[in-house]
Amino acid sequence: MPLIHIDLIEGRNEDQLRGLVKDVTAAVVKNTGAPAEHVHVVLNEMSKNHYSVAGTLKSDEK
Repeated sequence: MPLIHIDLIEGRNEDQLRGLVKDVTAAVVKNTGAPAEHVHVVLNEMSKNHYSVAGTLKSDEK
């Protein structure tokens, strides 16, 4: 059972997230041979004030 965790900053709409999990599932099926019904995708959305790069919160970027 492939289990894929994707961490991303919040802000995508429902259609974008649907497309993401559909495409990721298809890639896992293609490259592993696992049946789609066994592929699990977990999306973890973070607010911009819970993620930083190089010591700067994404919420502080302009």
